[in-house]
Amino acid sequence: MKSTLLASAALVALTTGAARADFALTILHTNDFHDRFEPISKYDSTCPPEDNTAGECFGGIARLVTAISEARGQGGTRLLVDAGDQFQGSLFYSRYKGELAAEFMNALDYDAMTVGNHEFDDGPAVLTDFARKLEAPLLMANADLTGEPGLRAELQKSVVVEKGGEKIGIVGLTPLDTAELASPGPNVIFTEPVQAAQAEVDRLTDEGVTKIVLLSHLGYEADKEIASALKNVDVIVGGHSHTLLSNEDGAAAGPYPTMVGDVAIVTAYAYGKYLGELNVTFDDAGRIVSAEGAPMLLDASVAEDEATVARVKELAAPLEEIRSRVVAEVSAPIDGSRESCRSGECAMGNLVSDAMLDRVRDQGIQIAISNGGGLRASIDAGTVTMGDVLTVLPFQNTLSTFQVKGEAVVAALENGVSELEEGAGRFAQVAGLKYAFDPAAPVGARISDVMVMEEGGWQPIDLAKTYGVVSNNYVRQGGDGFAMFVDAANAYDFGPDLADVTADYLVAHAPYTPVIEGRITRK
Repeated sequence: MKSTLLASAALVALTTGAARADFALTILHTNDFHDRFEPISKYDSTCPPEDNTAGECFGGIARLVTAISEARGQGGTRLLVDAGDQFQGSLFYSRYKGELAAEFMNALDYDAMTVGNHEFDDGPAVLTDFARKLEAPLLMANADLTGEPGLRAELQKSVVVEKGGEKIGIVGLTPLDTAELASPGPNVIFTEPVQAAQAEVDRLTDEGVTKIVLLSHLGYEADKEIASALKNVDVIVGGHSHTLLSNEDGAAAGPYPTMVGDVAIVTAYAYGKYLGELNVTFDDAGRIVSAEGAPMLLDASVAEDEATVARVKELAAPLEEIRSRVVAEVSAPIDGSRESCRSGECAMGNLVSDAMLDRVRDQGIQIAISNGGGLRASIDAGTVTMGDVLTVLPFQNTLSTFQVKGEAVVAALENGVSELEEGAGRFAQVAGLKYAFDPAAPVGARISDVMVMEEGGWQPIDLAKTYGVVSNNYVRQGGDGFAMFVDAANAYDFGPDLADVTADYLVAHAPYTPVIEGRITRK
């Protein structure tokens, strides 16, 4: 009898131990919010209040507050993280910089955030101020901050948080080419992401942390590569490429989660349109037993938190005079989507490039080149306000004029298609110029049929001839890999604001009709 009781007790103990071994964690995640505190339209631009009332808008911080609150209300163990690029993308950033991102992230009680490239748009000082205000740990493993002691004091390579009695390690990664994508200054030295991440993961593992989440602002394709390269990483929460993962949406880039070996990769598009929700179960050794979930679309079915709506309205009041000014009427939507403008000719690229060239043509400028990544939204048909234009062009870039040889122009176009699969922002939109590209051709030979408009007709580009070019100051100074323009002759980077130039062009050509006219051909 005694032996039977002991056996039963042992069985109960084993069963209880097994039950305790599995650890369920829900990871709520956002990425690439880009200061879209107000609801957005289907074009990712600011949605008019009447459309929001009609239920035609998405996102906005007030919906995100509701969605996170409701998710937490369901119980269970939850982690809330952000994969970078809270900064830049609306007039809110132009006025408040990182102040509002910190305010709302603190209110939502985020557990951690990684630094995105746009967090460096206004240099280390603005990022340092944001980090001081942000209550959540701000992470960046792959950078040497010795030359920026103020920023170094505020950032961490990784953090360990305790949830449900379990320790979870979180590591942050920032793009290696942030120096090209933003303005970190000369003192921040970015390092190779995989090595930097593995060093932190190894340190955490040595400390007994068996559940590790990587916040990666490297992009979906890079995340799949590093998932294969890294050891002891369980989940990668991604950003940067504005990728939608879904098991239901046919337009999604992949499944949610995307599994690479035992690593679960998730990302949730951009602009606060979705809240990602990944449910992960770990075994006693910290290995993933199951991973499933979906990005939650924050449409009109998600109520806006009233207190947050009131706060956003208060913060928006100083912006109204600027953005409510009517610029023009447009006859059809102007496509400025990431998918279009980073892979081929797009209507917004044509508009902005035409506007730049029109402004400086009488200065002997023949060619306009704009980076697709500088175009941040589309514009719907109908009335266009200055707010719409500023949503498309939020970076406060100025016109830059300069002179380069034809060979530099071709090199610039080659650079533009060098990261096509990654959806990089360097893709070249043009005016006064036509070209073809073949992404399958050898590097250095992907560009062909380059023609320049001269004396009323298209002429083949002369590699040895000097041409007048207009772009924005970011591109002229080497941003997005355009190093061939850094030493250009007669460079002047202090022209008018690009948003103002584009608005003036719309006024002069109202009602404006978008055009696609074969400037860029894919072979």
